[in-house]
Amino acid sequence: MRAIALLTATAAVLVLVGCKSVPQQRQEMRDSSEQKLTLGVAQREIKEGMAQADVAQALGSPNMVTRDADGVETWIYDKISTDYAYSNSSGGAVLIIGSVRGDAGVSSRSQRTLTIILKFVDGKVKTFTYNATSF
Repeated sequence: MRAIALLTATAAVLVLVGCKSVPQQRQEMRDSSEQKLTLGVAQREIKEGMAQADVAQALGSPNMVTRDADGVETWIYDKISTDYAYSNSSGGAVLIIGSVRGDAGVSSRSQRTLTIILKFVDGKVKTFTYNATSF
């Protein structure tokens, strides 16, 4: 009887240790990711008069580059991020006369977009505009 109780307790601990909630999984995904382009990074790093090379170092390569007839160069950063987390927990107990099993799952999904538009005159930032959404 003591061996059955010990085996049941060990199985219960193993089932509970492996379970994570959706918020815990989402935080681990964020913690393990490298520095990403965010509105806060752009606002902190980009200033009028900044050189193109410094912008590229701070934000990385733009998605699109154009130059108009007046020589104004435009850099566009367009980012879309989707976070999806799913947590599934199942548990069970084996009894002498049968078994009991339970399954439960929870999922969460969110998306963010960020568009940054920089205009350069003579290789320096002239204007800096952005649009950010989260849903």
